[in-house]
This record gives sequence, C-alpha cells and structure tokens, in this order.
Amino acid sequence: MKEIILEGCGLCKAFPGGGELFRGLDVSVYSGDFTVIMGPSGAGKSTLLYALSGMDSITGGTVGYKGQPVTDLSENKIAELRAREFGFVFQQTHLVSNLTLLENVAVAGYLAKKEPPKTIRARAENLLRQMGVEGAKDRLPANVSGGEAQRAAIARAMIGGPGILFADEPTGALNRQSSREVLDLLTGLNREGQTILMVTHDMGAAVRGNRILYLEDGKILDELTLSSYEKPDREREEQASQWLSSLRW
Repeated sequence: MKEIILEGCGLCKAFPGGGELFRGLDVSVYSGDFTVIMGPSGAGKSTLLYALSGMDSITGGTVGYKGQPVTDLSENKIAELRAREFGFVFQQTHLVSNLTLLENVAVAGYLAKKEPPKTIRARAENLLRQMGVEGAKDRLPANVSGGEAQRAAIARAMIGGPGILFADEPTGALNRQSSREVLDLLTGLNREGQTILMVTHDMGAAVRGNRILYLEDGKILDELTLSSYEKPDREREEQASQWLSSLRW
C-alpha cells in the first residue's frame, strides 16, 4: 500500500464577501507519485495547491504532512516547513532579477539551512548541470530564454531536497519545445523518486502524471490512474481524453 505523504481532510475555502470555493474537500497525495490536478477554469486548482502547501489559508478542515498536522502551525513554523520540505515551480519563474541563475538557486539553499554554504553552492551547480543550464549559470534571468529560466527555477525548487515538489502550470508560459524539455525534467525527477503535485490545464502535461484528479464544484469528482510515464503514447493520451470527456471537460 502506498504511503500518504500529504493529506487534506474536510478542506473549506470561503471568501470574506461570501461564497465558497470548496467545502468538505478530501484529497491525498502518495509518496513517489506524480499527481496532477485538472478541472475547469475557476474550479480552484491553484488555490487547492497553495492550501495544501501552506501558501494560502483555509477556512475549515486540516492539512497533514507525513502524518503531522500543518494547519495549526504558526506562520513562522509553516515558512520553515516550506523552506525545508517543499519545493515550488510556478508559471512565472520569480527568479531574482539582479542575481545570476547560480545565485538564485544557491540563495534558496541557504534559506533551507540544511548544509554548509560551500556544499550548497556545489549542489546548486550540480543541479543546474542536471537541468541542462550549467552554461548559463553566470547569466542574469533577463539574459536567458524562458525555458532556461524555468529549468533554473526547477533547480532552485530542488536545492533543499524537498519531500514534495509543487508545480503550478509550470509550462504555461513556454513554447512547445521548452515545455517538452521542462516536462522531461519533471518526469525524470519523478522516476528518481521525487513526489510531484502539479496543476495544469494542458493534456500533454497532465499525462506525465500517474494519477490525475479532477476538481469541480468544490470537490474531487473523479480520478484516473495511469502507469508511470515512459515516452509519448497516443493510447495514453486518448485514455485521458476520453476520461475528461466523460466529465464534460
């Protein structure tokens, strides 16, 4: 049986002016899985991702990580948990403009405080090499392509050795080739055992996961289980497409 690494129970998200995005939502993320959240626009996919990662508050329910409650932690403790255990990749890279790619990655490692500075810098260089952007390590974000910047952002997310990598539309701002390269990197990390939770609206990105959750009307309506991704597979995409069609996506 798979181990649950992250779990939301009875999650509620209401807005001050009235209205609810979700109520009583239950969701589990299993260790080693590449889990994808899909659903119509406005369903709250990104909000759910941020709620599970402690980046956004909830108005009801609980979140647990590795069997320990997260919901009642102080802001400082949640920030420490995010720095130590969680990695984040967004549609926009949010790299610091006046730092080189190497500095952007290393700074995140210093904040995690897991290793000595020299070790962190060496790890940052190794991660940039793994991501295929070692040659651009001394350039500023404005002087690299969008795909290179996103790969550096993945390196930054991985510098602390996160238990979970959260990805919110990581290919949304990239062209087709750069998107494929970024998805290949994420797939490779998952093959090495990295747990990933990703929000996407793109079919090509979604089928990289081995588990797809469909969020609508404030709850997980259904889920699709797939084998681990190996290579582009037309049957895999057709299976996912038919499943989404049955949900009127």
